[in-house]
Amino acid sequence: MRQRVPGAEDLREGLTAAAAGRDMSEDELPSGVEETLDWRGAPLRCDDCPHEDIHSQGRCDLGKTCVRDRRGRRIDRFFSAAPELAARYLNHPYFELRLIAARYVSVFQLNALVADDEAEVRAVVASRLPVNRLAALKSDPDRKVRAAVASRLEGASLLSMAGDEDYFVRMIVARRAPPASLMAMIDDADSDVRRIVARRLPAEYLGPMTADRDALVRREAAYRLPDPRLHFLAADPDMRVRYAVAERLPPDQLHLLLDDPVDEIRELAQERVKRKGSVDE
Repeated sequence: MRQRVPGAEDLREGLTAAAAGRDMSEDELPSGVEETLDWRGAPLRCDDCPHEDIHSQGRCDLGKTCVRDRRGRRIDRFFSAAPELAARYLNHPYFELRLIAARYVSVFQLNALVADDEAEVRAVVASRLPVNRLAALKSDPDRKVRAAVASRLEGASLLSMAGDEDYFVRMIVARRAPPASLMAMIDDADSDVRRIVARRLPAEYLGPMTADRDALVRREAAYRLPDPRLHFLAADPDMRVRYAVAERLPPDQLHLLLDDPVDEIRELAQERVKRKGSVDE
């Protein structure tokens, strides 16, 4: 399991950012942290480092580029200068070091981290493994890992995650799945997922979503529903839905909203009727 060290939680955000390929300036690091400390908080010295050859080549620099430093930016710089050494650290007890090393090793060496104790490490693995080797991570206990998997799968493999227990993973599926396949998600338990479905589902299949229990889902349907079927939402109990209908309703059906109790909707319907009359004249 992860071995905790003083200040590790304070450093997590920066280290994770480095692992994702983002840079982090020195002044963003937590104040009060010593300049050169290892992952256990002990001072670093070059004279007991196993990478003297790297140092002599100018590829590492204590306080700036160092694989033993606990700061993610410095570890990332080290592997950037010496990527061939990343594989040596896949079993290191410092999880941030494993996480960053996972970005640099060959994909053929990533199997060693598929069952890593740390979810962030497994998420990096999921982002790099060949797609045909992601099956074991589709049911990972952490949603970050499953989200990384869903971001890469396609077709039937992606749709098999439409029933994931976490709404965020299902949102990724809804955004990436072929639109015609989204009928399977119109009854998703989460309204955010259903809104995405309403935005992407082929318009001719939107009928069931006009009766969705969430008004914002029905509004999404109103934006895209074929004109001949919009009148079914003209009496919707939510004003946001009726306003969307008023914007799109065919002119010959606008009479359904001319007496709407909401001023803005009634005025929009009246204005559109007037514009239609002016055009006809």
